[in-house]
Amino acid sequence: MDDSSSVTRAQGSAAANAARAIRDADVAQLKALGYSSNFDRTMTELENFSLGFTYLSPVVGVYTLFASALAAGGPPMFWNYLLVGIGQMLVCLVFGEVVSQFPISGGLYPWTRRLVGKRWAWMAGWVYGCALFVTISAVATGGAPFLAQLLGFTPGPAVTTTIAILMIVLSTALNVSGTRLLARVAMFGFICELIGALVVGCYLLLFARHHPITALFDTFGLGHGSRYLPAFLASSLAALFCYYGFEACGDVAEETPNASRMIPKAMRMTIYVGGGAAMWVCLGLILAVPDMQAVLAGKDTDPVATVLRSAMGDWGFRAVIAVVLVSFVSCLISIQAAASRLLFAYARDQMIAGSRRLSRLSPHTRVPVGALFVAGIVPASIALCGLWLQNAVNTIVSFAAAGIYIAFQMLVLGALIARIRGWKPAGPFTLGRWGWSVNVLALVYGVSAILNMVWPRSPNDPWYSNYGMIVTSAGVLALGALYMIAGRPYDRGHAPAGDAHLLHQ
Repeated sequence: MDDSSSVTRAQGSAAANAARAIRDADVAQLKALGYSSNFDRTMTELENFSLGFTYLSPVVGVYTLFASALAAGGPPMFWNYLLVGIGQMLVCLVFGEVVSQFPISGGLYPWTRRLVGKRWAWMAGWVYGCALFVTISAVATGGAPFLAQLLGFTPGPAVTTTIAILMIVLSTALNVSGTRLLARVAMFGFICELIGALVVGCYLLLFARHHPITALFDTFGLGHGSRYLPAFLASSLAALFCYYGFEACGDVAEETPNASRMIPKAMRMTIYVGGGAAMWVCLGLILAVPDMQAVLAGKDTDPVATVLRSAMGDWGFRAVIAVVLVSFVSCLISIQAAASRLLFAYARDQMIAGSRRLSRLSPHTRVPVGALFVAGIVPASIALCGLWLQNAVNTIVSFAAAGIYIAFQMLVLGALIARIRGWKPAGPFTLGRWGWSVNVLALVYGVSAILNMVWPRSPNDPWYSNYGMIVTSAGVLALGALYMIAGRPYDRGHAPAGDAHLLHQ
């Protein structure tokens, strides 16, 4: 017993020493990058991945836009999840190189600051922040009807708005409780969502199939060859909406030990696992649709509910909705955490009004409480406007995905500019000789995705439906540029900027 106890104590001591060495190395690395941090650096690799996974949230993405994607492109819309996943993996690899060398909390803003400079970073962060606020509101508003159905309410505007605001309040309360609770909620959401996706997909494929696997190549009369291409591109919006969130792994870089190595891996896992889960759920739903022509003709406007009720009955439907709600809440928490870290990073560099309060960490929970409150109040205000300005809010919410993709490409282009200046990624994760090729391909893919996303497809619809993404994207960019020129926020603070090409290890 004595020998066994001695071995156990020795192993515990060795583990503690290793953890201490990693912590000291993280502190030294951050100091070399020009920062110090009091975040609670306790988020494990699996928890960090779970944060990205729940932000990406395959269940939320698939269930929210499945009806519109299937109606637009028929069953072949399934292949968009594979194609978009490959494209977003290219973007993810570029992100991995950047965060590996610059593991700084706040995501796109501090990373583009080091790659290009202060002005570029301010605009990238502005677009990303606006998109995050809108996404929080969109996810809460999208999840509200599911909770209303579960509780037996009719999901009208008043009920939906009230539930959405309550969901944002709950998310804020959980987030201000600290990094450990955030990590645990992310893990719980990941487990529930992954099990739910696997179970639902398997059940539908085994017991509720109405179509053979060859249906994935059947356009059901929507056209063939080049005539079908417009329909296929229109249906890709669901997959484009699904495949972001991996960047959240890096938004909490200062809360993750050995971030330079762990976060690039967690980002890639988010694409692998999240994309696989989304494809599995989508496959099960497509092959279980009882009447495909009714969906394509617009007679069945909610094929997800139709499939689940017919396959599982009312109680089974309610059980799945409960899992979907967990996915929505955990997704909401993860996005809000990312938004608050972005605000914190801005404030730490004195790039925003109220910097002193927004950059302050709670002495008890060691999270930016002020930034979290802003990341709750602004999205709740957007959701609240839905009571009076439904069409305007829908137009604003349409910016959510487009804004994220624009901000992503500002980082991808920033990395390419830094390479031209002589930047050679110097973190533990690099693409080596493939770096240039992947960076260029990621930019081509990203710009193509943005054009596809904002392309007007319904000339007979009101302008706010047909041109909503273009108008809101242009408006956000114009307001950001106007404020940057008039207020010159980038001139405040003395944090390093535009020096990536000068840093080599």
